[in-house]
Amino acid sequence: MGNFSTRTFSAAIFAIVLLAGICLHPFVFLVVFLSISLMGTYEFYQLAKKANCSPQVYIGLFVATLLFISCFAANYFSFTSIFLLIGFFLVLIPIIELYRKKKNPFTNIAFTFLGLLYVALPFSLLNYMAFPFNDQEFHFQIILGVFIMIWANDTGAYVFGVTFGKHRLFERISPKKSWEGSIGGAITTLVIAYLYSLYSHDLTLIQWLLIAIIVVIFGSLGDLVESLFKRCINIKDSGKILPGHGGVLDRFDAILLVSPMVFILLEVIKEFFH
Repeated sequence: MGNFSTRTFSAAIFAIVLLAGICLHPFVFLVVFLSISLMGTYEFYQLAKKANCSPQVYIGLFVATLLFISCFAANYFSFTSIFLLIGFFLVLIPIIELYRKKKNPFTNIAFTFLGLLYVALPFSLLNYMAFPFNDQEFHFQIILGVFIMIWANDTGAYVFGVTFGKHRLFERISPKKSWEGSIGGAITTLVIAYLYSLYSHDLTLIQWLLIAIIVVIFGSLGDLVESLFKRCINIKDSGKILPGHGGVLDRFDAILLVSPMVFILLEVIKEFFH
């Protein structure tokens, strides 16, 4: 199978699995996005190893699992006691390091926590997009809209960048990105947000446009942050799980910064406007 065919096939499978996780049923969402969260967290820890660190991979993955399941249970079942276990195992991380006899214990502990903060937490917060109003209803249109806007921003930035790009946005980190591409991505995302607001009435037009602005700003920054990590250890892709497209972090770099900011916005909307 040629490179183009491989990229197309893997992209199609990726899109089908992702859309199924978003649209079909809360438990499909749980399985798909918990799996993505764990793969992304594991991938981050593998990158940390290339930076000569030894994060606590298994305890990190266990806490990442607890975190995602806790957020799901809190929103779908209104069951929050499982959050207590997370605190217990977080305390264990520095204690475990005492007995590992690894070099650089400080950075080992720090990277273990960073994997949870940078990857596992943003994926876990997707539960609050799927269940945003404490009504135990699965509002898949919100999380679908966020991902559609991320894809629109990426596509618009690429098309406008290739066509009009002359002024580099952040050449030190990502030499190919341009201001023209970023502006094109922003325009595309705002247009898609308006069109999507005609379909989904969970949020108002203004609220969808605010999410679009978050996607434009923090989605682009998420891409740059992940590029910064890869540049530090001189690699092109974060992993190889998606043939022709790199790793999980390559595909979800935008959502890692977008998710916490959309969570904050939805909490404000829930508190004051819903």
